[in-house]
Amino acid sequence: MLKWADFNFENRTVDITPEKGSEPRQLPISPQLIAMLNSLPRDSEQPYGCSQRHFARAFRLQRKRIANNLKNDRLKKIHFHTFRHWKATTEYAKTKDILHVMKLLGHKNIQNTLLYTQLITFKNDEFHSATAKTVEDAQKLVEAGFEYVCDFGEVKLFRKRK
Repeated sequence: MLKWADFNFENRTVDITPEKGSEPRQLPISPQLIAMLNSLPRDSEQPYGCSQRHFARAFRLQRKRIANNLKNDRLKKIHFHTFRHWKATTEYAKTKDILHVMKLLGHKNIQNTLLYTQLITFKNDEFHSATAKTVEDAQKLVEAGFEYVCDFGEVKLFRKRK
């Protein structure tokens, strides 16, 4: 369970204590999360101020309320651990770097990481490509969402998913 002491607001990080034999790690946290955490009272050891059992019950009640309001029973299939799978999947979709995802999740064995990303199918591995000969051209491409690929002679190659 996360404690206030696990957060380093100055460095914008949180220390994750290992469970089930995973690796300890330090993850970045956003300024938005820091602002939300700073708005919480610090009258208990944990930011959410309740036991894990109480937290899980509150999550289930909110999930049920939202599913009923939206008339979508599929939402009831979402469990708290589902967010870990979602983060692993989206991070892999973004980076295509399974070792990065493995480190993020704190896994010691890549097979465990593959279980988290096995459900994803990448529909679109097609790219727009562009070239830049000057720093200004490269800057415009990066600002337009292109990523640097490599140099080819005097030209820099960039790509962006279609």
